[in-house]
Amino acid sequence: MKKLIALVLAAVLCMAACAALAADLKVGVILIGDETEGYSLAHMDGIKAAAAELGMDDSQIIWKYKVPEDQTCYDSALDLVGQGCNVIISNSYGHQSYMALAAEEFPDVTFVAMTGDFAALTGLDNFKNAFTRVYESRYVSGVVAGMKLAELLESGELSAETQPNSFDADGNVKIGYVGAFDYAEVVSGYTAFFLGVRSIVPNVTMEVMYTNSWFDIDKEGAAAEALIAKGAVIIGQHADSTGAPAATQKLHDAGTICYSIGYNIDMLPTAPTAALTSATNVWSAFYGELFTAAMNGESMDADWAHGYDGGAVAITELGESCAEGTAEKVAEVEAAIKDGTLKVFDTSTFTVGGETVTSAPCDMTIMDFATGTVMYEGETYEGIVDGAFEESTFRSAPYFTLRIDGIVEDAAQ
Repeated sequence: MKKLIALVLAAVLCMAACAALAADLKVGVILIGDETEGYSLAHMDGIKAAAAELGMDDSQIIWKYKVPEDQTCYDSALDLVGQGCNVIISNSYGHQSYMALAAEEFPDVTFVAMTGDFAALTGLDNFKNAFTRVYESRYVSGVVAGMKLAELLESGELSAETQPNSFDADGNVKIGYVGAFDYAEVVSGYTAFFLGVRSIVPNVTMEVMYTNSWFDIDKEGAAAEALIAKGAVIIGQHADSTGAPAATQKLHDAGTICYSIGYNIDMLPTAPTAALTSATNVWSAFYGELFTAAMNGESMDADWAHGYDGGAVAITELGESCAEGTAEKVAEVEAAIKDGTLKVFDTSTFTVGGETVTSAPCDMTIMDFATGTVMYEGETYEGIVDGAFEESTFRSAPYFTLRIDGIVEDAAQ
């Protein structure tokens, strides 16, 4: 009985200590958007879920919405320091340099620049980068799209006779992708998506159309419409609004064979019969680790990146238009990615200029492109390891920039 009482008392004391540690944490969040923009909403949901799990109060989180990628970010960071925040997070790449300035000025505060790429090179112990291996869930979303293409082809609903504009001269099915910018993050993602589709239907070709904006409903919708007009049957996206799924649904309702794969959030409310699924990040996986480390006075690595292995990526609910057997195939592919038997960028599954890629040097040096000078000198690593490109291992931010055969990039809209 005494032993039981001692164990209960220890548990109570532990809970009290954890509550005290949680109460000492104050988090500032600098967002490029707000709850109306899918990418920022995903971060907000992840932060709130992690905070709730750790018993944090709403008053311990201070939000800064629609902060542009300029001096405003630095000013926002300083304001958050002044309000007592000991962890400050920004969620857009262009915030990074301003976060680094603030980190240098306030060494007792931890600054995290999400999607950034040079924290490890700064030498600042209080400056971190983090990103998920979302290319894994993009690959899986491509598998979902591939299953739908296979169903359409096998049923005869989609054929060169019924919809000739959807096939190129070599008989490949056309698909499209709405991309924000031609950054490595986008290139890595659309390549993974394409390879996922092609793992089910090998004879596909994809056109990427850029908007030069992370969030522009009109441009994203126009790009989707343009790609579908050229014959694309599936529209993927790495852009943050509902513009592409909404445009796809409109054309789908008009009788065009076209379906959508979204990003960040479930697009079924926007495109109930055109949306198949979305690739998404589970940001609570990172934020839970970050907040726990801060509570315990521990420091995280300068770069954090996890995928299915850490529960940090997923796909959203499968839509009613998905092909039969899709859920089972998704489970199979996710398990293979998790146990390492499936590598997304397996070099046996793609070529560049007709050749298998055997070497891909990855230079981690960060340039200031405005001046043409080196900001931070980094090492060069060999990207091809054991027959696959190793993404997000040398740093958290993506660095896959190979342009593989079968994908064409268009100029920005």
